[in-house]
Amino acid sequence: MAGGGGFAERERLGARNFARRMRDEGVARVVYLGGLGDESRSEHLRSRDQTARTLRANGPPLTYFRAAMVVGAKSESYRTLRYLVSRLPVMVAPSWLRTDTQPIGIDAVVEHLRRAPEVPESEGREVQIGGPDVLTYAEMLDRMAIAMGKEPRRMLPVPLLSPSLSSLWLGLVTPVDTNVARPLVEGLRTATVVTDPSGAEPFGIEPEGFDETLRRALEEERA
Repeated sequence: MAGGGGFAERERLGARNFARRMRDEGVARVVYLGGLGDESRSEHLRSRDQTARTLRANGPPLTYFRAAMVVGAKSESYRTLRYLVSRLPVMVAPSWLRTDTQPIGIDAVVEHLRRAPEVPESEGREVQIGGPDVLTYAEMLDRMAIAMGKEPRRMLPVPLLSPSLSSLWLGLVTPVDTNVARPLVEGLRTATVVTDPSGAEPFGIEPEGFDETLRRALEEERA
């Protein structure tokens, strides 16, 4: 996305070339991590789903994991939350801060990916994964503030703040590239929650809550 417009086509071509090479090399399984969110107006989220479809159509059997925000010390989404809390005592509150999402810690995500070849039920399946907490982005900002030992930030509602202006705002306050921020913001207007947990059940993994994943990420950064 940092390359600007046309990223969806670049992703599709890359997925097709990768899948065909894996098929030709005799690879038994491809494991792909995409995003949650159905029928989204976001080109970013639609492209992630189209990447899975392209991998499935051109390559070996696919295990298609779908997750919302992945919380870890080097996650762009996590770092964005932290920068907003640390740099803004008061922040504008676009309407997307009220969107529901279901974050999951990096350790649980990696464990799902690692176990995929060992779970035969996951072959050819979509596997939706998420933590135990469904939160709005505003609630996640409040919890980030508390985890950092700060007061929750005051938020001034700005319901008409467009994705373009939101991305410029994020670009000024956080290190996120504006080319990346805009498609990410468009995706924030779509609810990203698990709607079908059945694919994850055979894995037997219980992800940690959002507060614990924040604590771990902050500790890792300090270390």
